[in-house]
Amino acid sequence: MRAAVEMLHFLVWGPWTLGLFLGVGAWFTVRSGFFQFCGIRCWWKETVGSLWGGGEKERQRIGHGGITRFQSACTALAATIGTGNIVGVATALTAGGPGALFWMWVSAAIGMMTAYAETCLGQVYRYRRQDGEWMCGPMVYMDRGLGCPAIGTVYALLAVLSSLGMGSMVQSNSISGTLQFGAGISPLVSAIAATALTGMVILGGIRRISRVSERLMPVSAGIYVMFSLVVILSCWEQVPAILGNVFREAFRFQSVGGGVSGFLLSRSVRYGLSRGVFSNEAGLGSLAVLHGAAENTTPEQQGMWAMFEVFFDTVVVCTLTALVILCVGGGQTGMDGAALTAFCFSARLGAMGEILVSGAMVVFAFATIIAWYYLGRQSFGYLLERLGRGWKRQWGDLYFLCYLLAVFIGCVSRLEIVWLISDLWNGLMAYPNLLAIVWLSGKVRFPSTIALDKCRGNEYTKDNKRE
Repeated sequence: MRAAVEMLHFLVWGPWTLGLFLGVGAWFTVRSGFFQFCGIRCWWKETVGSLWGGGEKERQRIGHGGITRFQSACTALAATIGTGNIVGVATALTAGGPGALFWMWVSAAIGMMTAYAETCLGQVYRYRRQDGEWMCGPMVYMDRGLGCPAIGTVYALLAVLSSLGMGSMVQSNSISGTLQFGAGISPLVSAIAATALTGMVILGGIRRISRVSERLMPVSAGIYVMFSLVVILSCWEQVPAILGNVFREAFRFQSVGGGVSGFLLSRSVRYGLSRGVFSNEAGLGSLAVLHGAAENTTPEQQGMWAMFEVFFDTVVVCTLTALVILCVGGGQTGMDGAALTAFCFSARLGAMGEILVSGAMVVFAFATIIAWYYLGRQSFGYLLERLGRGWKRQWGDLYFLCYLLAVFIGCVSRLEIVWLISDLWNGLMAYPNLLAIVWLSGKVRFPSTIALDKCRGNEYTKDNKRE
């Protein structure tokens, strides 16, 4: 069975898939006039620059089932900043060499515009359910934009399966494994604690999830960034040579053995791009769901927040992890994954370094669990609508219990096959989503047209009510 799953995994995540990600991102990059580069002052001001002042007034204006723009951004960051920033980066460098970091940057730069497009479309086509909560995501713009509810149903089903696999079981398994090897805590104790904490948070719906994410992500990510900089600055004299090596290895061609050099190049490209996509999730459609509940905003503003999230996740956090590994370990320690990252931090920070990596793994994984619950719950609600059931509390309770059960099982089980299958669902989510955003690209307005549209009085209101 494992061989068959691995074959399917290769077919779904093969080079053609990465080419599709790059092609769609490049399409929106050109259409936007390379906005992620030329408009950096604009999207930075609309995101990080908008955090100072007015926050409390915005909280007072949000309605039932809605959250603030900053809360939606933190919830999306909770889903994207996870174990991929620690384990995925180490794996990419071990398998693809230093050049993989360059291709992670490429995936982020291009993925920023993919994230913008899908998040913008999510805002364009979202609508309120009968209970007052927003329904948003790729399944909605596939239904209302493409007029293909069948494709939306397939996407929603894949998203539910991914939430129970990659979003809960795999993440909780990382928590229990980290606590067992780092602190000697048994998987059963970890399972009880993780399940209880998850239940306490997700029971409050998107409002409580966003409030927890709002407090958890800035602090945890800030601490991780700070200690990463401490390690990098302690090896500052090595950084110029390391960066030079990153660029050389990214385009490495040897005069002898063209086949070998091509293989080396393909490994750097493949691992860099794939781990970049795995980390920031641009193109999977998850960001469109997680931004759906934001109030007092526009599609353009939420699109720019999605751009910032991809930038921060990959260009900032993943780059810092990679530089720590390259500065201290040099990729020659014989280790991989979290063990390699922990070794590099502890080599400079002592026992505190290992504690830092273990703590980051636990916090990032828990944040991913609570954020993916909302994504899965939204997708599950859409499936119920398609079945003509509507959203009722007992159905929500069913998904709630299934999700908690997945968290518990993930802590106490070995999940090699589950990991592969969950990653398979994730990859399959990308195909209908990328098709949809390309087909609906005419509905995506880029920030360069905002001023003109405001003068004309155009608003995204006609699509916000379900006919």
